[in-house]
Amino acid sequence: QELVDWLKQKIEHAAGKGSLEESPEVEGQLRSAAEKAKLALSEQDSILIELPEWNWNGTLYRAQLDHLARPVIERTRSSCLRALQDSGLRMDQLDAVLLVGGQTRMPLVQEIVQDIFGKKPDTSVDPDEAVARGATVQAGILSGALKELVLLDVTPLSLGIETFGGLMNVIIPRNSTIPCKAGEIFTTAVDFQESMRVTILQGERELALDNWRLGEMTIDFQKAARGEARVGVQFEIDSNGMLHVLARDIATGKEQQVEVESAVDVSDQDVEEMVSASVDYAFEDMEARRKIETWTKAKRLIETTRKAMVMAGAGLPDEIGQKIEAALKELARLESEGTSRDIKTQIQVLDQASLPLADLLVEQAMEQAAMKALES
Repeated sequence: QELVDWLKQKIEHAAGKGSLEESPEVEGQLRSAAEKAKLALSEQDSILIELPEWNWNGTLYRAQLDHLARPVIERTRSSCLRALQDSGLRMDQLDAVLLVGGQTRMPLVQEIVQDIFGKKPDTSVDPDEAVARGATVQAGILSGALKELVLLDVTPLSLGIETFGGLMNVIIPRNSTIPCKAGEIFTTAVDFQESMRVTILQGERELALDNWRLGEMTIDFQKAARGEARVGVQFEIDSNGMLHVLARDIATGKEQQVEVESAVDVSDQDVEEMVSASVDYAFEDMEARRKIETWTKAKRLIETTRKAMVMAGAGLPDEIGQKIEAALKELARLESEGTSRDIKTQIQVLDQASLPLADLLVEQAMEQAAMKALES
């Protein structure tokens, strides 16, 4: 397409007129000429392009094509590096870099591949036949004709559930070989909770709302104080790509199950868009996660401090109470206006302001213990 646009500019400049007519026929003729020139320049340094329909001809050099194509090919660099990172391998652990697809015959493609991976690419396989051969091998495995080979599929995106604060908790990371199974134990976030909603998510973002919701279920359990109830959540992807999600109340054994068919069958475009978004918004997403996690800690500290002030009652000096109230008020304000760093700093301020309160509660407890001892 870059070459087609280049040809349009050359023709329009030579004719000294306005833009070329936009039509499927014109586009097709230019694309055919561009494709022919591109293929030829994989073998030679220049090609004469003749377009009698517009009374134009000109020489295109490989260096000119490389200049047009380089920005497009360079877009694959991040995908190559991401694939290597996902595999858990280092550059020096790669046995070979195999080129697949006719476009890899372009010298510039091979040059950039060598620059990315630090080794000359392997061109021993016909790049036009590689995909068809792979499909034939897979057909042989599925039909039973080939028994000594196994092709393993992987999960295209991470799978997990939404946790307190609207965060995504990954249970099966992307690129996990299927079939696979993984699980975690979760607990309640508030006192006397009677149920837990398990929202199944797919994606690479830190916040649940930025990922895809595949389904949900609710599991009931007995009332208990915060953190006492335990729910086990298990994800299993079978050999057919079906996702089975099970949630079980550890105390009673009561469980719920959900099946999701589309967990593995995701288009390449959707996967690329999701992964690209996770890279583009990585810093914002991590800050959002840090703030939610930090605020969750701050909220519990606020609740604990409030209860401690009630327990201290009239014994808490007004000056100390005012400092604590000021610190509490500022911490509450930061929920909407501050960063995770701001909240962490204010937590330390509140801790410092609450030290006299803690000392007072210890003294009151010791006095009460002493009174009980005397009474006994």
